Amino acid sequence: MADPLMLAGAHAPRFTRPSAPELVGRSPAITRVQELVRRAAALDGGVLLTAEPGTAVDSVARDLHARSRHSTAPYVIVECAAGDAARLDRVLFGVTAEEAPTDLESVSSDSRIAAARGGILFLQDVTELPAGPQARLARIARDGEVRIDHTPVPTAFRLVASASPGIDGDVHAHRFRADLYRRLSAVRIDVPPLRERAEDVPALAVRLVEDICATRGIGVRTFTQAAQALLAALTWPGNLAELHDVLDRVVTETREDVIHVEHVLPALQLHRAPAPFVPVGNLREARLRFERDYIAAVLQHHDWRMAAAAQTLGIQRPNLYRKARQLGIPLARTSE
Repeated sequence: MADPLMLAGAHAPRFTRPSAPELVGRSPAITRVQELVRRAAALDGGVLLTAEPGTAVDSVARDLHARSRHSTAPYVIVECAAGDAARLDRVLFGVTAEEAPTDLESVSSDSRIAAARGGILFLQDVTELPAGPQARLARIARDGEVRIDHTPVPTAFRLVASASPGIDGDVHAHRFRADLYRRLSAVRIDVPPLRERAEDVPALAVRLVEDICATRGIGVRTFTQAAQALLAALTWPGNLAELHDVLDRVVTETREDVIHVEHVLPALQLHRAPAPFVPVGNLREARLRFERDYIAAVLQHHDWRMAAAAQTLGIQRPNLYRKARQLGIPLARTSE
């Protein structure tokens, strides 16, 4: 079994479109990130990716690597939250600080630093790195040289790291070394959460379902416009990971080629419900509750533009006004 602290890949292909699902979309928020990734790929300095939990930062780092001139060189991951200081010392440097107390720039040929030479060393959740490995890494990044099996060689790898948006507070509170932060953040890319790019959710859902279907060896499923509008209206606090889990459940439990709203709703309920379902009211009342919640979600998705919402719902605009009044849905705007 592969070490959970490290996954390495070399000879990555170049991509003409974003290879990372996280980078799919045309919203202003993600367009800026796409441009920063393209610019960073042409440079050699450190790159810091900040993102909330559930964001596919590893896929963004892989996309950056695939677009760089070093795309055929190694890509090595170290998960900084997956071990204590001694284990991370062993994984990163091969030689622990206790074994080489006066020669902290020494690394062994089987270390991740040695494996990453010429390519990218991606430090996932870098703020979880203990103080000792932080100090050694900062020293190596500063000097640009290590001793591999006692032979001085240039490091020649690029540092890319991910962290939560709160890394600045960790630096100010001296929980994370300021000198290492400076080396890592020559380029800083703040990957936005899904709630800040709701217009990208339909395209993301299509991409994720394509990937899920390919993995499972089944025909690609498509969405109705209403199903996409429902997905876009949700806030997705778990970000791309949560969206992927819901869609994986939808694909698993749906045998039809087209995904409808009624296929998405059970997956949302199963995924999010904190307590067992308790039936309230009869079938008619439940249907009215769903209709009210769904129409409100579509209106919110379209920023309360009645014509656009009516088109998504497949009804005439006067009928939408009538439905909203009947169901007690407050209208943020009564004219366009």
